[in-house]
Amino acid sequence: MIRFDTRPLVLHFRSQVTVILFLSIFSILLPAQAVRTVERGELSVYFLGEKVGYEEYVWEEHELGYRLSVKGRMTKPVVIEVESLQIELDRSFIPLRYSFKGSLGGIRQEVSSVISEGDVVNTILVNRQEQSLRSKIRRDAFLLPNPLFSPYLVITKKYGCWMEEKKNLSAYIIPQLEMPFTLEPSVEDPCLLLMQINGIQMELETDDRGHLTILQIPSQNLRVTNVFSSSR
Repeated sequence: MIRFDTRPLVLHFRSQVTVILFLSIFSILLPAQAVRTVERGELSVYFLGEKVGYEEYVWEEHELGYRLSVKGRMTKPVVIEVESLQIELDRSFIPLRYSFKGSLGGIRQEVSSVISEGDVVNTILVNRQEQSLRSKIRRDAFLLPNPLFSPYLVITKKYGCWMEEKKNLSAYIIPQLEMPFTLEPSVEDPCLLLMQINGIQMELETDDRGHLTILQIPSQNLRVTNVFSSSR
């Protein structure tokens, strides 16, 4: 009778079981690591009561931070076409990267920015001419490209209805200049944030989860409303 050594087969079987168990555990853990919150919305822009534009946005939250992606257009009071805009932030809402492709006043332009500890390197392409612009800003400055409204979502995501007192903050009107602004909750409604920047008052209404619902600039006859949905 011929006897076969079965030890290699047993070892092989055990190694297969180990691999299967590892893959099973990994497949269970992987979705948990990759889970993210995605908010999709559309801002409608009204000027003097007339709808003059829209901005479609996607707000993504993941384990490393946040990403805001936008596209849209506006005809008044400024003509702007947004093919794509992206702002990337860390978990503390500190800006890391910015990009824009589109046209402003009929002039096509592209802007790409990298931010590290308040040091900004902007690469700007206008009419096929490229230039670099370096800036130094506050590390926690909000990126607010003019004349877009979706980036104000970052402010409401950070402060929402849980702001307790007036704050002195900073806005980088990327890629041009930085300017200070103040933000405080309304006495009547903690979910209404009052923003004063360059002599202009803006009103940012949120819900109790920090979603921007209405943005108004009374002195400029501008009103922006938001319809959004969230998923995981």
